Amino acid sequence: MAIDAQKIPLTILILVIFFFWKFFAGPKTKAVLDPKRDEFQSFPLVEKTILTHNTSLYKFGLPHADDVLGLPIGQHIVIKANINGKDITRSYTPTSLDEDTKGSFELLVKSYPTGNVSKMIGELRIGDSIQIKGPRGKYRYERNCRSHLGMIAGGTGITPMYQIMKAIAMDPHDVTKVSMVFGNVHEEDILLKKELEALVAMKPSQFKIVYYLDSPDRQDWAGGVGFITKDVIEEHLPAATVDNVQILICGPPAMVASVRRSTVDLGFRRSKPLSKMEDQVFVF
Repeated sequence: MAIDAQKIPLTILILVIFFFWKFFAGPKTKAVLDPKRDEFQSFPLVEKTILTHNTSLYKFGLPHADDVLGLPIGQHIVIKANINGKDITRSYTPTSLDEDTKGSFELLVKSYPTGNVSKMIGELRIGDSIQIKGPRGKYRYERNCRSHLGMIAGGTGITPMYQIMKAIAMDPHDVTKVSMVFGNVHEEDILLKKELEALVAMKPSQFKIVYYLDSPDRQDWAGGVGFITKDVIEEHLPAATVDNVQILICGPPAMVASVRRSTVDLGFRRSKPLSKMEDQVFVF
């Protein structure tokens, strides 16, 4: 039976045309990373934003404008660099999410003069490429998988925490509470502070962040002072008895070892050498 287009209301006709364009002619989003492929891919540096004297935010381009990295929330990528003829790899967690970034992904990197991969990244120029593969990691955040997350971060260990908080903030149906203690040496070392405060502003009833400094540079510093001890954890993070609670830890090795011991003293189940998603205490 033939259909007379003149008898079809204009609004319906427009919707039909849009539907066919959207699903048949429109751009298709593609995840670049494939967990089944254990091989490195190259991605060019397209933008660099200097944050401190040794830390920058690096944006790397994906093959197509509508591509996404394809990284589950809470997981990381592996970056390879050839240093003095030897391949060296390090793990990094992008600060960008597939939900809000297409055609690129972002890495927050602190470069050390004696570092290997971090120093290589710090020396990249626009157009230079890095080699990555992934996704990797045992943690994969899903909406409301925990009632309360207690986070302990140090330095660049903020990146997986920020990624998870960002995902929760962007999801109106995610009611997970987050309490974080973020430790640094000096105030200028606090990375992503503006972005973190913006997340808190989005969900103030769910998010709480306390900053600790080893050496405050001003007398009116309003945050905590000193190391992240058992007392600090007990004061600011959820207790082990809270239903469906989980502690997440990421930072320098000495800090990680110390706070792991503290969580055991506070009644949390001892974390395994290699953390798993179901652990009450997870170390990235």
